[in-house]
Amino acid sequence: MLALISLELATNYLLDDLAQRARTTLGITIAGLKGALGRYRSIPQLIADNPGIRALLLAPASPRLVRAANLELKRINAAVQASDVYVMNVSGLTLASSNYELKTSFVGQNFSYRPYFQDAVSGGLGRYFALGTTSLKRGYYFASPVRADGRIIGVVAVKVDIDQLEQSWQSKDQVIAVTDEHGIIFMSSRPDLLFNSLRPLSEASRRAIRASRKYNEAELRELDLSPQGSTQSGLALVAVPAGGKPAEYLMQSRPMPAEGWDIQILSRTGAARTQAYIFSSAVLLVLLSTMLAAAFLVLRRQQLLERMRNQSEVQEELERRVKARTTELDETNARLLEEINERKSAEEELRKTQADLVQAGKLAALGQMSAALSHEFNQPLGAAKSYADNAVAFIDRGRIDEARENIDRISMLVGRMGAISRHLRNFARKPNVELTTVPVATIINDALEILDRRIRALNIKVRLDLPPDELWVLGGQVRLQQVLVNLINNAIDAMEAVYEPEVVISAAATGRKICLSVRDRGPGIPEEIAERIFDPFFTTRGVGKGLGLGLSISYNIIRDFGGHLQAHNHEGGGAEFRIMLKSAVNEPQKVQP
Repeated sequence: MLALISLELATNYLLDDLAQRARTTLGITIAGLKGALGRYRSIPQLIADNPGIRALLLAPASPRLVRAANLELKRINAAVQASDVYVMNVSGLTLASSNYELKTSFVGQNFSYRPYFQDAVSGGLGRYFALGTTSLKRGYYFASPVRADGRIIGVVAVKVDIDQLEQSWQSKDQVIAVTDEHGIIFMSSRPDLLFNSLRPLSEASRRAIRASRKYNEAELRELDLSPQGSTQSGLALVAVPAGGKPAEYLMQSRPMPAEGWDIQILSRTGAARTQAYIFSSAVLLVLLSTMLAAAFLVLRRQQLLERMRNQSEVQEELERRVKARTTELDETNARLLEEINERKSAEEELRKTQADLVQAGKLAALGQMSAALSHEFNQPLGAAKSYADNAVAFIDRGRIDEARENIDRISMLVGRMGAISRHLRNFARKPNVELTTVPVATIINDALEILDRRIRALNIKVRLDLPPDELWVLGGQVRLQQVLVNLINNAIDAMEAVYEPEVVISAAATGRKICLSVRDRGPGIPEEIAERIFDPFFTTRGVGKGLGLGLSISYNIIRDFGGHLQAHNHEGGGAEFRIMLKSAVNEPQKVQP
């Protein structure tokens, strides 16, 4: 009983699935037909606008125009890959055709009886299926009127070969058939079904077919369809002759209203019913297997209980091993934690050493500038003494205004020396590690003021390219100043042999970043050392002229700020160092000393 129920359920399910797949195929077939025919729908209208075709219809007796029209229609037919293209006058007589060279040429044939001609000569777009009376080949026809001076002077027709459309329909388990308004099959994936009618033909239908010569002399038969009931969802089941004996098919159809066709799809049900029998047999087999399994389970009960006791002992052993392994992992984690703490201590020591190196580098730079700074202080001190002596003399003579002028000059000289001393003190001071907002233009000017003596002594031109509004970056004022001093010093060193040395310093905002650039006019960075210039203790100077720490320290300072320092050769010559830093808020916060 259960097997019979499962057989019925499986049959209904598989037939519904077969119907769904058939509907999908039906939709694809209709879309393919519409697409294939749609390619040719507008071609007659385009040909009707051809001046040569219009000239032939106005002067049909001209051999030259006839030959030109034949050649043009042959060229068009080859381009659009239609079956035939031809032109008829208002009486239906064919004047020119793409097949004019063949024995089956349409030239001289009269097609006024065809409905597509009658629709077109009346001013509409003709479309019709028929079996060719000359070529005896099936075709779908599109026709369009040709107009001149507001009147219809002829008709252009395009015949589409439908044999190619059927080639993609071939299937072992499905039959696709296209029927006309009379129910006659004129396209099918099974050639033996052509010109068979799905329903009895009335006498009126037969007269209309004979009048239009739609199927010429083809014998029209009624297809022997035997109803076999319906599916649970109401779809018809029919028996269709196949290879000498009838086979059951699931029949579905869908109309194509524009063409007046119905598309039929017949799906063979044999495979679905076979699968249903297999499924019901499998259900019966499962039932028998279940019964046998139940008996087997009863016999195996004691064995399973024994196995469960064994598993309990194994589980206890596993838990003991897991506990031992957990203890071992805890000890390993403790050792790892100790190693992590040691590494943190080492990193802290490394950062302290790096800071000491930064400070040592600054002090070394101060030592190199000491001789120049001695001159910077001695010159204004000597001038101040002279101005003071002169002021005393002017006071003794009562020349108070001139004495006041000398005292003002002394004040200016003292202010200059104070500015130099302040910059040197800030440069030498060990920086705070806290990041804050730093004004870019101020840092650049401070660095240039520290190096002013050397710049003037070597007659170096400094060109600044800064925006009118102040830019602010996230960093440390003292450390960023040191980086700029190092980069400008390096640029000056690189131009020892340059005739007109120049340093270009620029700053610009690029999105949320600020780019600072220091460029020289020197020989540039040799390719073989380009990847090593930021390494500690790497220098191209001679012994005693540097430790090779300046660029390494600068690189690490910028990295601590969350930015990066790059070096490359400028396309205009010389080396260029670019500092990319995060842009800070537009308003200054606490500025680092």
